[in-house]
Amino acid sequence: MAAAGSAVGLGNIWKFPYMTGEYGGGAFVLVYLITIAFVGFSVMVAEMLIGALGRKDTVGSFERLAPPDKKGWKYAGFMGFNGLIIMTFYSVVIGWIFYYLFKLSSALPTSTETAKATFDNLVANEPGVQIFWHTVATLIVTYIVYRGIKGGIEKINLILMPALMMILFGMLFYAFSLDGFSKAFSFMFEPDWSKLNSEAIVRAVGHSFFTLSLGMGAIMTYAASLPKHTSITQTAFIVTFMDTLIALVAGLVIYTFLFQEGAPAAQGPGLVFISLPVVLSNFGYIGTFLALLFFLALSFAGLTSAVSLVEPVVQYIIDRFDTTRLKAVLIAGSAYYIVGIGALLSYTKAWGETFSIAGKPLFDILEYTTDSILLPLGGLLIAVFVGYVLQKERVRSALAHEMGDRYFAVWRFSIRYVAPIALVFMMLNLMGVLKI
Repeated sequence: MAAAGSAVGLGNIWKFPYMTGEYGGGAFVLVYLITIAFVGFSVMVAEMLIGALGRKDTVGSFERLAPPDKKGWKYAGFMGFNGLIIMTFYSVVIGWIFYYLFKLSSALPTSTETAKATFDNLVANEPGVQIFWHTVATLIVTYIVYRGIKGGIEKINLILMPALMMILFGMLFYAFSLDGFSKAFSFMFEPDWSKLNSEAIVRAVGHSFFTLSLGMGAIMTYAASLPKHTSITQTAFIVTFMDTLIALVAGLVIYTFLFQEGAPAAQGPGLVFISLPVVLSNFGYIGTFLALLFFLALSFAGLTSAVSLVEPVVQYIIDRFDTTRLKAVLIAGSAYYIVGIGALLSYTKAWGETFSIAGKPLFDILEYTTDSILLPLGGLLIAVFVGYVLQKERVRSALAHEMGDRYFAVWRFSIRYVAPIALVFMMLNLMGVLKI
């Protein structure tokens, strides 16, 4: 459940729906599902395998498993710091969600112009409000991580993940009763190949990877705490299935509401913060209730992912410096909190220029660096390590009895060839080195 909470995040409920709208619906969804199966799931199994066999922090697991003549692979374990970099802006976004929960409890915006003005004003002119909610998000995440994997992260996921699923499936059942549901279903599951271009394929590959929280050491760290006889393949399948299911349900819910009111599908990143509240305002009191439920689900998804972003660094500090969990959590939390203030200030009118580099806001730089370079690089290192460095017989003995020889051969081919090629292709494209 904790691993599923790590995977199920803002990418499922915020990013996946708007990307589906931008790239034509069903065709994008189909490519996404194919890449989840052949790239995401393969790397998920590989990352879990490293954690389950290594039984240490991310650096320690690579160090323990690498052959004697290849100990330099321990540096691949520093991918565990990717999550902390993501938290510098992820915590800010969670703060925005908390703000919207507070704001929408009184009234929903009735026009797109009003909704956009509210969001733009928050980001550009209210640094104090943003810092307050960023602080609230940081304190909540810090406390949960301080309680540990078993006492904090696992327990909070056992509460928030079922609550998240109840909210989304409750909204889905309500959506069944609306005329817009059939249009939403057709939009998401009937491919329109004319709208599928090369950029959409690259984005589908990228999102299928990022949505599973791969390449940042979170899944590896959680896997190190799994009982030794737990099936890695089964666990990876359940996490991948839950992650994909939540994304599809969120898409159906959002597009049912949009189509019910005749709103367009392609609305970009502002879909959740600007367009959806306006559409729900037309539902009357039930719309306010649905908006609050939706942003509550969004906050749950954000928190369950956030704790997984911090835990790898906390575990590394504990193992390497023999310190207490409290000190490790305070160090990690303070680091992303301080940089996060710079990230949110980089979008403000008053401080934007100060916290920008070469005219680019710090927030965008951090997001681009992780999305385009660090996460795909982390996933590539995982695939290469398990596919080429870790002894084949050790991998076979850990997985073949779970998969069977035939499926093990398919998975091994995927982790050695399909996943690395897809990740290199995606990384070069996102970096602008290769454009198609």
